[in-house]
Amino acid sequence: RRNTKRVPSFRKLLRTSQIKLDNKLKNKQYKQKSAAKKYRKEQKKLREAVRDAISRKPFPLEECKKKQVAGKSEEEEEDALPLDMMDEDDLKLIEDLAQKASFLTRDLSSNEPVHVKKRKHESVIEKYEKVPRRMQTEPEKELIHLLPIKDKSGIIPQAVEKPVLNVAHDEEEGTEDMEEGEDFVEEPLPVLTPEEMAAQRRQKLQERKMHIAALASAILSEPDNNIKKLKELRAMLMEQDPNVAVIVRKLVMVSLMEIFKDIVPSYKIRPLTEAEKATKVKKETQKLREFEEGLVSQYKFYLENLEQTIKDWKQRKLKKSNVISLKAYKGLAEVAVKCLCELLVALPHFNFHNNIIVLIVPLMNDPSKMISELCFEAVKKLFKQDKLGYASLGVVKVISGLVRGRNYDVRPEVLKVFLHLRIKEVELQKDSEDIAPKKKFMTYKEKRKNLSRMQRKWKKAEEKLERELLEAEASESKEKKLKLHTETLNIVFLTYFRIVKKAQKSPLLPAVLEGLAKFAHLINVEFFDDLLIVLHSLIASGGLSYRESLHCILSAFHILSGQGDVLNIDPMKFYTHLYKTLFSLHAGGTNEDIGIVLQCLDVMFAKRRKQVSQQRALAFLKRLSTLALHVLPNSSVGILATNRVFMQMFPKMDLLLDNESQGSGVYLPELDEPEHCNAQNTALWELHLLQRHYHPTVQKFAAHLIAGAPTEGSGALSLDFSQRSATELFEAYCMKGMTFNPPVASVTPRRKDTFSQMDSFVDEELNKQLQQHISETVVHKSLDFAKHLKATSLS
Repeated sequence: RRNTKRVPSFRKLLRTSQIKLDNKLKNKQYKQKSAAKKYRKEQKKLREAVRDAISRKPFPLEECKKKQVAGKSEEEEEDALPLDMMDEDDLKLIEDLAQKASFLTRDLSSNEPVHVKKRKHESVIEKYEKVPRRMQTEPEKELIHLLPIKDKSGIIPQAVEKPVLNVAHDEEEGTEDMEEGEDFVEEPLPVLTPEEMAAQRRQKLQERKMHIAALASAILSEPDNNIKKLKELRAMLMEQDPNVAVIVRKLVMVSLMEIFKDIVPSYKIRPLTEAEKATKVKKETQKLREFEEGLVSQYKFYLENLEQTIKDWKQRKLKKSNVISLKAYKGLAEVAVKCLCELLVALPHFNFHNNIIVLIVPLMNDPSKMISELCFEAVKKLFKQDKLGYASLGVVKVISGLVRGRNYDVRPEVLKVFLHLRIKEVELQKDSEDIAPKKKFMTYKEKRKNLSRMQRKWKKAEEKLERELLEAEASESKEKKLKLHTETLNIVFLTYFRIVKKAQKSPLLPAVLEGLAKFAHLINVEFFDDLLIVLHSLIASGGLSYRESLHCILSAFHILSGQGDVLNIDPMKFYTHLYKTLFSLHAGGTNEDIGIVLQCLDVMFAKRRKQVSQQRALAFLKRLSTLALHVLPNSSVGILATNRVFMQMFPKMDLLLDNESQGSGVYLPELDEPEHCNAQNTALWELHLLQRHYHPTVQKFAAHLIAGAPTEGSGALSLDFSQRSATELFEAYCMKGMTFNPPVASVTPRRKDTFSQMDSFVDEELNKQLQQHISETVVHKSLDFAKHLKATSLS
């Protein structure tokens, strides 16, 4: 039959008022609420009926009669109806009713009439009685629903009972298996020889290795599809076999570390918002989301496992299983630290990098030398490869907090890590993007004034495209880099200033002074005055070693040579202290510190030559020439290169090459004041000794200085020496590797002279004796020393 109901037209739908539609919606909602309310009321009544029926205990009629007979036998004889007066049929009917469940729901012991209860309550009980019940002893039958059959009366559902297995037979079989198992357990295990145990261990280890390799290769080949195998591989970190547990856990740690380094994307994965989760996306996008979510979760669990391994070793904690001993935990912890260090350097852009920093930085202060050195090297690598500064800033913050939290009781190497920051290099080096002038976009007024309507439209589209291209480049601007570097340096200087102010006797002071010497040119001008006063007070206190005082001097002159030129400060006290410190250096352990002295001399004289007097320069030239006799060749070369700069920079240095004295007074080498030691009245006699030095480069420099350090002519140095600084020459001729630079030429061994058959001697008589001696046959006689002694005593 065709549906005659017409679909309303669009115009009719438009004419339908909004009020009518709202009323329809309200009526529909009201009907739904009333139906739900009615259903809740029926359920509540049913629960009350069940609760009432459970609270009352039904008593059978016979028990009630027995109680009454035992309690009141006399009253029953008088009041109760005698059974012999009742018919047999009535008595049987009452007994049958007593056996029925519906009859037992009333308490027959109460004297209350039946019709007292309300009609409403009776209907509830009737409903409860109609609910089908099952006896507890009856086994539940499972039904298998089949396809229904349609008949004239309607649809008839079809079902078949599920066949029940013989439970008793299964239990018997189970008990037999248990008995067999018990018998098997009772049998003693075969005792293996050490060779068999070693072979069994090798076999197990090979199986675990193959399993790890299979999982790792599957993950690396298809990371998107096999991300769940990461969980299986990570589960092997909990290996329970005591024979192979340690090696397997180490292998799994390293394997997971290499896998994460390969499959981790080059961006940080952020968690999805609720709105993003609710939206429908493509299958590829959903697959990518699942991969990223699984990768982040497994990476997090892996880091937690590594952290727990280190904590267990630090706290000397043994697990309940006792699979691994305390000694083996140290090896596991070392592997865990190696993995964390590798991830710290390889994945600075990925999630949980700050958590790795928080784990690694405290281990730099660990008593174990191996672990602390691993952490030092990892942080140094991170500083050197960090071009933007995000990771460096995170590490510097954690180190500053560690130093302050431990009350400055940390190893000096923790602060020496700051020397490897790339701040100075990035500040000096300008990228091509930073040098190029930035594109300036026109304002709305400029467009309105200079361009037509169509040109404005095209200009707007062009500027939009250029902005998108700039965002796509993702290149960090110079301002952002400088901001990060400024924040990093502020934390570094804050740490340094706290130690200089509060912990001047701390072993951290040399590292602090070394750091100040490196970054002094970046300090704010406001702190210069106070910092110079503090540095001078440290030197004047006399509690510093020669190395620490050298760093103090270097820091002070770095400050004065940079932005400190505007300050009106006389650094004469620092010159005096350096002049006094020079003779504390020698060819022993202090030879390496000549490099710091050369840096100080470069900053104090080469960069401040206009502020240096002639007397001061002469005094330093004489003392440095004397020092060149007491140090190793590389230091001598560096010092003579500095003397060459002095002689070329200051005009009247050739006074010391002349024997005639200039002016009054005698040179006082023991005086520690360079301005008053009368250095102009002496000569550089040390150069003649250095000219006979065993090192050829020292000889060349000494001869060059004796000639007056000419830039041209026969006495001039080659370009290889003249274009290199004193510090570079000092490092180039260093003898740390126990090698001589330049290498010593090998001497060819001389051939031994042999006598020929010809006449070897001019003297004929000597020739005859030689020929006679060669022709004689040698007769070996026994030596008699006693006879010889007697002959000598008689004579």
